[in-house]
Amino acid sequence: MPKLTEPTMRQYRPQTKRREVHDTQAPSLYLVIQAKPSKTMSWALRFRRPDGRTAKLTLGRVVFDDEPSDAPVIGGALTLRQARELAAKIDRDRARGLDVIEEHKAQQKRLATAAATAAANSFGALAREFFINHKVKKWQTRLRHWRADARLLGLDYPRDCDPASSEPQVIPGSLVDTWADKPVATIDSADIYTVVKEAREFGIPGLERNNDGTSQARGRKMHAALSNLFRFALKNRKVVTNPCSDVEHPGAPPARQRALSETEVKLFWKACEQIETYGPLFQLLLLTGQRLGEVTGMTRAELSEDGTLWTLPGSRTKNHLPHTVPLPPLAQSIIERVPRVENPHGYVFTVSGKKLTGFSKAKPALDRIMATLANRSVEAWRLHDLRRTCATRMAELGILPHIIEAVLNHVSGHKAGVAGTYNVATYAAEKKAALERWAVHVQGLVSGRQANVVSLRSGA
Repeated sequence: MPKLTEPTMRQYRPQTKRREVHDTQAPSLYLVIQAKPSKTMSWALRFRRPDGRTAKLTLGRVVFDDEPSDAPVIGGALTLRQARELAAKIDRDRARGLDVIEEHKAQQKRLATAAATAAANSFGALAREFFINHKVKKWQTRLRHWRADARLLGLDYPRDCDPASSEPQVIPGSLVDTWADKPVATIDSADIYTVVKEAREFGIPGLERNNDGTSQARGRKMHAALSNLFRFALKNRKVVTNPCSDVEHPGAPPARQRALSETEVKLFWKACEQIETYGPLFQLLLLTGQRLGEVTGMTRAELSEDGTLWTLPGSRTKNHLPHTVPLPPLAQSIIERVPRVENPHGYVFTVSGKKLTGFSKAKPALDRIMATLANRSVEAWRLHDLRRTCATRMAELGILPHIIEAVLNHVSGHKAGVAGTYNVATYAAEKKAALERWAVHVQGLVSGRQANVVSLRSGA
């Protein structure tokens, strides 16, 4: 039988039956030529195992490229010289009494296990596991804004879903997209620094930029989302260190002091009357002092039958404590005028049956109307400033600080620490009086007929 050479191998053509050509220069090595129409050729070994059984071991496919520098391995593409080298190594292992078939199976199992472990510890898998299993230590609930954090990392979950039973969409160009198979153990502080820096300067990967130029807020959000993720990974022994701990957190902005003046409150109220759905919601933000997410998520089931009380469950509040808001007549009338749209969640403020969104467009529209009414530009303000306006103006009316805190559902000041542990008073009557007083004051501002009322402090 002629010795195998690359020129002779190139001359072989597939026939109607599969062929095996023995290589006289290597023990047990065969060139396997597949039948028509296939044109593939591969290397195989035929030998006896230690127990006497015959065995066949496929080494890999044939290549005619230049000789590679790396060592030949089972399953790789092999030149003639590499196939002979690998056959000689396996022959030496057999001479030492090693069952190469069992060893090959064990190696394949080890590789499969390693691949499965790597896949389970990849960035993409960790991100999904995080949003399914992570619970805030203090409250044993998911992060309040977990969907927003998921989008920062690259996972877009359906609204009002449970991540344990919902498959998210991967946002193209996001971290989960580009780092899908990246082992989390290989992500270091340099990677985190680069991602946070790029988020701050160029935008969140995969998401549309809402503003041009550098944004510290984007950097803070990305750093916080990654830090939460890697703390979870550290707790579950998927990494040995948190790479975010060595990356400086972008500084928090100065505390805001903006509150609407009485003139601005009047402009705001009249501008809201020209906007459907969003206008009543904005007015309720000012009257109640509650957070945007709490008012947006208001449901009919949270309102008492007579409409005088609004009870928020702990799952919907920032401090996870149930909160009751007495609704003054003005707030009740606003809610009554909102068109009722039947929806499975019972949302009060809705257009399509889903929770109301689109505030990035509704707020600028409100600003434009206010400027038109004032015949001048209005100093910039945010929706959350309505909460501060409510608290500030109630204080000016003489309402006591601990009552304002009770209205806002704050656990601080009079109800912080030991005082909060033993003082479980809800101040229901005082909250009702405070909110009614504030609503009457707003009505007076808007109508131009201020009510002749006495400060609670002076009255006391």
